[in-house]
Amino acid sequence: MAASYREIAADLRQKIAEGQYRPGDKLPMLTELQEQYGAGYQTVRSAIALLEQEGLVIAVRRRGTIVRERPEKLRVTRSREVFRDEIGYYFDPTAQPWKALQTPTVRWGVVPIDLAALMGLEPGSEVLVRDRVMGDPETGAPKQLATSYLPADLARGTRLADSDTGPGGIYDRLEEMGHDPLEWSESVSARMPSPEEAEALRLPTDVGVPLLRVLRVTTSPTGQVLEVNDTRMSSELFEVGYTISRHPSARLPHEVGRAKDDH
Repeated sequence: MAASYREIAADLRQKIAEGQYRPGDKLPMLTELQEQYGAGYQTVRSAIALLEQEGLVIAVRRRGTIVRERPEKLRVTRSREVFRDEIGYYFDPTAQPWKALQTPTVRWGVVPIDLAALMGLEPGSEVLVRDRVMGDPETGAPKQLATSYLPADLARGTRLADSDTGPGGIYDRLEEMGHDPLEWSESVSARMPSPEEAEALRLPTDVGVPLLRVLRVTTSPTGQVLEVNDTRMSSELFEVGYTISRHPSARLPHEVGRAKDDH
């Protein structure tokens, strides 16, 4: 029985993972794969198309199907701490040297539907939207997109709505407004980028590269949501890492485990 396109893709995927086909190597021609797997042209082509969608291979004109070079990932360490330097608060030592590559875009807009409940707002509510492209100031390479959403009734008529919010940025301004000390929580997820996000981050156009999405919620001591920061970065360039600490229960003697083993 001839192999299905999923079976062919799975076998080629495993060979790539094991290093039988390394980055830059050319896969066998379609006719060779047909013979190897006893499958028809369309079946083999569908298998290759699946690997292209996954970003494992790329079709190069006059060369064939090539295993993609994958950039080495930089770990973004979420240490569950907030830091401060001469500029203001920051949350990731890896990103600390990055700067805004252009003047932040500030506008009034509508709260995204997936953030409305998180911010305690009704869908359609007005918010202040602050967009920044952060990156390496020496090379100009973009590293992440950061968008802040602030309730309109909080931000209107304040420096929060200015392009330049002054030393310490919006967090210093919020604390000066009486929301001191600020508190933060965050979650990490993934999604596909919009065309505008892919262009801003210079993501590959020949394959779909998901975004890592870090949502950070800023609250006052009373629990009021003051800001939601939506940070997006390439999942091909970055990974989120953190240390794991032991809970008091995770230590010797393993009395609970021993008791179960005795039965």
